[in-house]
Amino acid sequence: MRKALRWVLSLVVLIGTVGVAGATTGTATAADHTNTSSRADSTDIKDRLLAIPGMSLIEEKPYPGYRFFVLNYTQPVDHRHPSKGTFKQRLTVLHKDTSRPTVFYTSGYSVSTNPSRREPTQIVDGNQVSMEYRYFTPSRPQPADWSKLDIWQAASDQHRIHKALKSIYGKKWLATGGSKGGMTATYYERFYPRDMDGVVAYVAPNDVVDKEDSAYDEFLAGVGPRECRTRIQDVQREALVRREPLSAKLAAYAEAEGYTFKTVGTLDKAFEAVVMDLVWGFWQYQPAATACGEIPDAATATDQEIFDYVDSVGGWSSYTDQGLEPYTPYYYQAGTELGAPTIGQPWLGDLSRYGYQPPRNFVPRDIPMKFKPNAMRDVDRWVRHNAHRMMYVYGEYDPWGAEPFRPARGAKHDSHVFTAPGANHGANVAQLVAADKAKATQRIQAWAGVSSPSGKPLATYDKKLDRRDVRKEQTLRP
Repeated sequence: MRKALRWVLSLVVLIGTVGVAGATTGTATAADHTNTSSRADSTDIKDRLLAIPGMSLIEEKPYPGYRFFVLNYTQPVDHRHPSKGTFKQRLTVLHKDTSRPTVFYTSGYSVSTNPSRREPTQIVDGNQVSMEYRYFTPSRPQPADWSKLDIWQAASDQHRIHKALKSIYGKKWLATGGSKGGMTATYYERFYPRDMDGVVAYVAPNDVVDKEDSAYDEFLAGVGPRECRTRIQDVQREALVRREPLSAKLAAYAEAEGYTFKTVGTLDKAFEAVVMDLVWGFWQYQPAATACGEIPDAATATDQEIFDYVDSVGGWSSYTDQGLEPYTPYYYQAGTELGAPTIGQPWLGDLSRYGYQPPRNFVPRDIPMKFKPNAMRDVDRWVRHNAHRMMYVYGEYDPWGAEPFRPARGAKHDSHVFTAPGANHGANVAQLVAADKAKATQRIQAWAGVSSPSGKPLATYDKKLDRRDVRKEQTLRP
């Protein structure tokens, strides 16, 4: 009987090595990972990871107390029709111990190939799996069928990775991400609500109706000290008043750096796009305690001082072809499902020639785009009525929080929304007031199946792994 069982298991392993191309989201995992789950815990973790069909090693980097792997995982381009091609998706695994919970992180953009630990990972002292969002280089099919870049396909990527790794990391799982990553964690929960044991989403925008953006106008009209708002608005206005000399500086800068403007169309459109983002970018990223004093006096500042300050907040290279290209997947999604804020900015009067330009202007014209207005409405409706063990953390001064998610409340839903006072787009649990911090930490640990008598993170702070610097996406990107 034992010989027969070993023969059957060997056959399963052999079949599992054929590949992933013909596997659907739900079928490539159950049989293919039987051999992995049956391995003894003493098997080296790298061997266990690489035994997963479709998984390959890019590199392993040492870090004290962990094993850190950069991997490729073969995914279907279209999870509805997996036989129609595959691509390799990068992910990383920060391995601590299979007896610990696991945090599934994505920024919604590219993945870092250096060891790092997100806040929930520190709080639960767990493993961390980090996924690169589909179509961000190099996780992009070639040739790229852009119609397959949508929130359901990306959620299915996560679902498939989770099923592949669940047999190794069998304890509780939490999904997390900040900004677009927080949105991604939310969409994943909406489409695959049985995968995760909890969701911790940071500063996640919720643009339910793309053409209704009054909440952002109201937010910017009252955020922070009035003097601070006035100073940054004056600099923005002055930059448009001085369009000619500042554009000349931008032209010289672009020529020196080899920057071009084919996607947006003209240098003038790129110039105005950067200036129009200035107020938003200031509140999104600048530290409230010190930033107001660093704003130049618009009336007395030189052209160079205005130019340099705008560059420090918004980045003059942001709307060049070279600045836009890495973010084509984001702008494509903003113009097809996610939506994008449009701000009135009445203090500019008639100085603006183009207004807030739509995402279509920032995506090459050979990529077709069509907006789907029901995508965000569906997610918002689901979160309001069905959210379970979902936590949202926002920053008081962050414009992206003007349209937040509002999860179903009540004891049976165990979902929560917190706002960190004085915080911007880098808001996290550590910045909450004491009572909220204790509650958020306790719930995160409870969802992960662990606890801390002290009510603090279970892992000691590591200045390299736990850097809390916000990912600064210059221009109006979450």
